[in-house]
Amino acid sequence: MPSIRDFFARLFGNSDTPSPQPVAGLDPAALDAEWLIVGLGNPGAKYAATRHNVGYMAVDDLLAEGGDVLEPVTGHKLSAAPVDVDGTQVLAVRSHTYMNLSGDPIAPLAARLGVPAERIIVIHDELDLPAGSVRIKKGGNENGHNGLKSLTERLGTRDYLRVRVGIGRPPKGGSIPDWVLAPVDASPAFDSSIATAAEAARLIVAEGMPKAQNEIHSRGK
Repeated sequence: MPSIRDFFARLFGNSDTPSPQPVAGLDPAALDAEWLIVGLGNPGAKYAATRHNVGYMAVDDLLAEGGDVLEPVTGHKLSAAPVDVDGTQVLAVRSHTYMNLSGDPIAPLAARLGVPAERIIVIHDELDLPAGSVRIKKGGNENGHNGLKSLTERLGTRDYLRVRVGIGRPPKGGSIPDWVLAPVDASPAFDSSIATAAEAARLIVAEGMPKAQNEIHSRGK
């Protein structure tokens, strides 16, 4: 059976460098959305199965239910897919930049579409949660997460919504960069956390954040 790293290598190709800005793809002028669901991560096969890329994985899971596929957006360093969530038009998005520049393509897209921060859902890895847990919050500090720092800077606010996927912290004395860039611990529990993160994003859109929090947080770790 192929490993999770092999699976993501096939999915993303063999390049370990960020994808170049696409010259063709979805026409941004034709896109319309009330919400953005943004999965954070680093592009390239080298990073595809790492802890830092759980946001990418959750967006893939979100799209898999309806068979939707991400496509490059012309003139923007990102890929997107329109998704209908209970009659609400949503755009699922992944940046083509490295994590620390995540806000560079996301903020201009949100501005073009007129999507305010309170309707931007960001799915990301969280060191301060136990591995496998999923929590929802609005705003707050970035806690050293470079993807969130970039989004806050470019959006000009911290008031976007967050689906936090716990990855835990490294053993005492361990390197945080090495930890977040190491492969995930593939298991049914890990798969469940990714599915829960995707479901959390859908619930926020469909039911609102308080109801989504009650549903997701009631499941425990």
